[in-house]
Amino acid sequence: MSGICKYSDIFLEIFKRVVGHEGGYQCNAKDPGNWTGGKVGSGELKGTKYGLSAHSYPNLDIKNITLEEAKLEYYNWYKISGIIKFCNPMKYQLFDAAFNHGQNWANRFLQRAVGVTDDGIIGRVTMSAVSSCDVEFVLIKFIAVRTRFFTDLSTYDEFGRGWMRRIATNLHYGAEDIKRYKKQHEY
Repeated sequence: MSGICKYSDIFLEIFKRVVGHEGGYQCNAKDPGNWTGGKVGSGELKGTKYGLSAHSYPNLDIKNITLEEAKLEYYNWYKISGIIKFCNPMKYQLFDAAFNHGQNWANRFLQRAVGVTDDGIIGRVTMSAVSSCDVEFVLIKFIAVRTRFFTDLSTYDEFGRGWMRRIATNLHYGAEDIKRYKKQHEY
């Protein structure tokens, strides 16, 4: 890692929240993300740390990554993800979903929330639909779509309790973020 990176306040808040959900190193053999092949028993069992999974980062030394190295990985992804186009309350929700499910799924959750074709590509149609809706509407619908997705997964019985805690915390964050956003945008 060369040089010092200057992170924005919103990125630092997002990072702190997501790492809070993800936690430190774990290597549960029942979790598909802990395998480099993305399926239980496929590839090498390397685990997950700070939300960086063996499936998404098969060449990374997961167990020994530092928090600062993880922050840089998050930031590199944040810069190219397109999340910057959204209002702050949605930046966190989209980033958390993308880190948990992948960018394509996060985009599809958003598209389902605003009632457009869920192709996973955030383009003109999706952005127009998002901008025509109130931020509270989009955020609540987004979390509802994501919750439905979780409950439909075959691994829900194993991991569902933790996922629902994550969703509950995200609802709290969403309420705080919307309150702050509205206060900043009062006329």
